[in-house]
Formats: sequence, structure tokens, C-alpha cells
Amino acid sequence: MAPAPEASNDAVGALFARLMRFIGTTRELSMSRDPFPWAALERLVHEVADELTRSDDLFWLTHRALPAANADYLAVHQSRVAVIALRLARGLGYDGRRLRELGMATCLFDVGLWELPESVVRQADPLSPRTQDRYRSHPQLSAALVRRWGPPSEVIVDAVLQHHEREQGQGYPQGLKGAAVHPDAKIIGLADTYAALTAPPPPRLGRPAHEAIREIVRSQHRVFDPVLIKALLAETTLFPPGTPVRLSSGEIGRVVALNHHHPLRPRIEVMTKPPAAPHTIDLADAPFLYITGPVAT
Repeated sequence: MAPAPEASNDAVGALFARLMRFIGTTRELSMSRDPFPWAALERLVHEVADELTRSDDLFWLTHRALPAANADYLAVHQSRVAVIALRLARGLGYDGRRLRELGMATCLFDVGLWELPESVVRQADPLSPRTQDRYRSHPQLSAALVRRWGPPSEVIVDAVLQHHEREQGQGYPQGLKGAAVHPDAKIIGLADTYAALTAPPPPRLGRPAHEAIREIVRSQHRVFDPVLIKALLAETTLFPPGTPVRLSSGEIGRVVALNHHHPLRPRIEVMTKPPAAPHTIDLADAPFLYITGPVAT
């Protein structure tokens, strides 16, 4: 299991570590006939959702929780997707039981991958057609496991089964499109894609958040629901906190906070030359100043 990632708040780091540990235990449950602890998972999802409501710390911690080479990649990945999906769903108006059902599905959507060889899961090399078919079987494997565990709602099974379906029917396993795909599955699918782009299985290197967002935005109607892309952009922005950026004034700064109603106009800590005390600018209040792009570090 990966160690708890560094956090600005010990409690937030501990919560993310507990989420990873819980998801990691499903590997053993998938190979046994022990009852699944649904009540414990629902309580944990409720804690995560409450933390995401209180602050942004857990959401941005998730972006820094990159899988180590010896980590349980699926536990790390599903934990990251769970946090991202819950954040998106909350922004889309999910609450109460609907939010918790989505969260439980997101913690379990890839459990079927534990039945496949590690080489298939990590996809370090191009997959042969036969191996690709095995990989594409994992939504059915995951849904069958979740159903065997007796979930509190069939919604959880549907979301797990359909998380690789896509807007124009180009997904799998059923080739569903548009309204035929469960809304929870659409959220999980987008969060899964974003998480995989920013932190794929080692040894592959992830893309910066702004590059992952650009690739998803370019897909538009072809792959994901535009409403969900807009929600992802509002929550993650092209320039997450901590991103070094160049302003139209030529100054270099660092993103320190987002403006959710203006995702391309965050708050910037500007570093002056010659060095002086940095000062903060809210781009939402500076209409003639804008970010021209990220700065390589």
C-alpha cells in the first residue's frame, strides 16, 4: 500500500490514507466469501463528501497523491477517482443518498481488474487484441463482484458496469450512448479518465493537470457530456493551485486559489524581479490581466 501522501492538514491526509486502505481490502474480499462491509463504506464516503464540502484540501491532496512504483496502483487510482467524482457530483447538485451511492460505486468501479494479471492492469506495453479484450472485460467482472456482495442499491451496479460507456456509443461493454448511460457512470468515467491522464500506472509519467484538461476539452461531444466537462473545468481549472504561470504583464506567479465561477482567472501570488515581497492578485478583479500559460519548472 502506498504511504499516506503529504498533506497540508494531517486529518485530511489520514482520511485519504483510510480511503486507500479500505479500497485495498476489497482485493482480499474479491477472493473470499466474506460479507462486504457496506455500512462502513457508506460512512467513509460520507466523511469524504463532508470534507470536500468543508474545504479544498482533500481535493488538491488527491492531485498530489501519485502512485509509487511499488504501490497498490488500483487502490491509489480508485481513491483518487472517488474524491474527484464526489467533488464533481457535489458541484452538479448531488447530495444525500444519491451522493453516497455514487461514492460507493466509485470506490469499487475497478475491482474486477484485480482478477486480471498485473501486466494487463498497468498496460506498460501496447496490448494485443486478445489482451485488450481481457482488459475490456473488467466492467462486467467488477459489476459481478459488486452484485455478489449484495449492494444496498442497484444504482451502484449500473454505475460500475457502465463507467466505460461513452457519449456517442464508442464505449464498452454494451456500446450505450447518451441518455442510456447512467449519470453516475458518466461522472465516474470522466473522473477515471482525468485521474489516469494525470497519474497513470508506473513507470509511465502523468501529464500536468492543464494538459489533461485540454485533452478532455478537445473531445467535447464525441466522448463526454459537455455539462460534465464544464463541471470538471470549474473544479480543476487548467491551472491548479501550486501551478507556476506567466501573466500577460510578463510577471511570473503561482496559483494559490481558484475562483470557481471564473476557472481561468484564479488568485495569483506574483513573484517580482528583483526579488521582493510577493503580492497576491485576484484575476477575477483584474480584467486586463490574464494567464498566458504555465511555466516549466
